[in-house]
Amino acid sequence: MNALTLCPARLLVIEDDPVLSADLHAYFNDRHHSVTLCRDGHSGLAAARAERFDLVMLDILLPGLDGLALLAELRRHSPVPVILLSALGDEQDRITGLVRGADDYLPKPFSMAELAVRVEAVLRRVALERRAPPTVQRAGGLRLDPGTESAVYLGRDLGLTVTELRLLQVFLDQPDRVLSKAFLYQTVLHRGYGRHDRSLDLHVSHLRRKLRDAGIAGQPLRTVWGQGYTLVTEGL
Repeated sequence: MNALTLCPARLLVIEDDPVLSADLHAYFNDRHHSVTLCRDGHSGLAAARAERFDLVMLDILLPGLDGLALLAELRRHSPVPVILLSALGDEQDRITGLVRGADDYLPKPFSMAELAVRVEAVLRRVALERRAPPTVQRAGGLRLDPGTESAVYLGRDLGLTVTELRLLQVFLDQPDRVLSKAFLYQTVLHRGYGRHDRSLDLHVSHLRRKLRDAGIAGQPLRTVWGQGYTLVTEGL
């Protein structure tokens, strides 16, 4: 077994559609994962708090407590990876989900094969991060600590989501270098870059805002048109 081989994972599926939830349970159970099903938001949040899961698949439209509110509550105490399952066309909901800390989203209807690829990508990323020794990174007054999953500027917490923290970490790994969108999609989101996929742009936009809100002057996270993004460390 090589270092990147994935072990069976504990998955929490929070989905009120009985047909889809049953299909998800059967599909991932057949692939040797342990799957827990919840049909409403309150029981889903309670399960996520009571047990340790490797990944959560979360519907937005849930009875009792909707998926976005559940995600916001979950992120108060848990960095567990979350894949958001959203109705086709609900772009604003998907944007809000990413802002609140979702690792990925998949619009309905979707194929089980595509969802499986997304799940594997997230689980693989988590496995790699757990193997890597946490190293505190610094650039001027900016400090990122993977061990505590926090980033601060001159002592002020940036309040980054898990994905934003990963994104900043990649930029700090290669400061002042232009990183392509294709590279960032593979390294941060662990999937290929699609021309119509705006996920990375949204994460970059929100990271920029949080850097600015923390008091960083100018715009250190810059777009290099036609090439990608770069973090300019001069002035930090």
